[in-house]
Amino acid sequence: MTGPRIGLFLFPNVTQLDLAGPYEVFSRVPGAAVHLLWKDTEPVRSEWGLELRPDTPFDACPALDVLCIPGGPGAFELMGDASVLGAVKSIAARSRFVTSVCTGAFVLGAAGLLRGKRATTHWASRDLLASFGAILADGRVVVDRNLMTSGGVTAGIDIALHIASALVGDEQAKVIQLAMEYDPAPPFGCGNPRDAGPAVVDRLRERIAGRQEMRAALVREAAARLARP
Repeated sequence: MTGPRIGLFLFPNVTQLDLAGPYEVFSRVPGAAVHLLWKDTEPVRSEWGLELRPDTPFDACPALDVLCIPGGPGAFELMGDASVLGAVKSIAARSRFVTSVCTGAFVLGAAGLLRGKRATTHWASRDLLASFGAILADGRVVVDRNLMTSGGVTAGIDIALHIASALVGDEQAKVIQLAMEYDPAPPFGCGNPRDAGPAVVDRLRERIAGRQEMRAALVREAAARLARP
């Protein structure tokens, strides 16, 4: 009996930790085969320039237990790529669980996979998911039937542990968490806008305002394309 098959999208301008956190967890699932999916197997660069190499082209992707779409600036660029969205829909239809980390949810949304589903993403972009018919939900990990979405960046480890539990049970997932010594103790209690305080939140919002305007425009365009008959 083979172990679970897991596919992670690896695309240009991915946020590296969105990918690497879940990859670390999934690679520790007993018997798992973890595929890094893209159009081809040429190296791509992450958001901050780290070179990574996909290993499985879309057309060679097997049926999966888990499809996982990480986020990053490149996720918003993918919303306008019909070939990628077609691959997402095709692979998702052959996957037991369809999942995303951070802004990877926007790729699922642009592929029409969030309509009527509870979903989340990075807090700064969560409201934009409503353009794809998603039901906005607040939570580090949000589960709606076979759809699992997570908050930003570091939440990728959390959602991957949830998925590991669904695949191989709580006890195995606990062993994976312990083996990774995943026991977060950050120096500041400001990892979400509720705890960070208005001054810190406003400082970040000011820093990312231009980026968020561009993302909102891309989401509107993608939502309009999706709505066309």
